[in-house]
Amino acid sequence: MFAFLYFSPRPQALSDIQAALGISKGGASMTVRQLEQWAAVRKVWVKGDRKDYYEANEWVGQIVRNILVDTIGKRLEQANGLLVLDVGGDSPPAGGASEFIRQRISNLAGFQKRAQKVWSNPIVQRLLR
Repeated sequence: MFAFLYFSPRPQALSDIQAALGISKGGASMTVRQLEQWAAVRKVWVKGDRKDYYEANEWVGQIVRNILVDTIGKRLEQANGLLVLDVGGDSPPAGGASEFIRQRISNLAGFQKRAQKVWSNPIVQRLLR
């Protein structure tokens, strides 16, 4: 949808986008909302028409930045604290399955810490401004 709007010389109504791309009204609506959230498209007013029209943001760097911040940054923040190992407890693990799960969680937690470190790097943050 973004490519369609990016290469359209004039704003397009949602019904026009839907017809041109052969997608459902619901799919078109959900996609345009996500693109609006990323500032990839904006709603514009067309004189004499009450429909919502959309056009693409030409600054692709801003769009990529918004997508990265939304998809990676927020997900890393949400993941903080989710992978906590309870290595103590009243009873020992019941067999090899528990140790296997514990090791997998430990691997995920290690990856999450490394990803957070990269994301928090001042150079990466500077590039995303």
